[in-house]
Amino acid sequence: MGDFLQRDPRLPAFWDERFARNFTPWDQGGVPLALRDFAAASAPLVTLIPGCGSAYELAYLAGQGWDATAIDFSPAAVAQGKAAVGAQHAARVVEADFFAWQPARPLQLIYERAFLCAMPPAMWPQVTARWAQLLAPGALLAGYFFFDDASKGPPFGIARAQLDALLCADFICEADAEVSGSIPVFAGKERWMVWRRL
Repeated sequence: MGDFLQRDPRLPAFWDERFARNFTPWDQGGVPLALRDFAAASAPLVTLIPGCGSAYELAYLAGQGWDATAIDFSPAAVAQGKAAVGAQHAARVVEADFFAWQPARPLQLIYERAFLCAMPPAMWPQVTARWAQLLAPGALLAGYFFFDDASKGPPFGIARAQLDALLCADFICEADAEVSGSIPVFAGKERWMVWRRL
């Protein structure tokens, strides 16, 4: 792992190199249980999956009738995502910059899975501001949030108080639960959370 050329996770090339070398320890290889439970209890929502990687969740949600779009700024990730979801859903996996992408329809949900923790902490205010910008009042931000105090990353862990400080001006937390089935890089350090846009 020490011989990667790209060291800046703010650049697509950082992620391209890791996908090209099949170094994806954040990849669960499927759809996590908490999302399945959330989807089963919800009507289909217009959903964005930023930093989608292999986009397993996109295929699952689209298969449940959800209007879901998965984006990533890494061409290698998009290629892998399109391959993973198959021809039926490949058009829903889009190469795009989260900070510039615009939805075709108003979003009802942004699904968070290893996107915030992929970004260096200095970028977290930009990420959370963009979440608030993309979601109208009543819309949801739901997914997995990685809590850790290690200074190196990705994944970059956040403290709960820090997450609250970033979100509480624009969101209210409606669910905060322990999760099971975490992959090793996240084990014991992630929680399923649902935030509603104020």
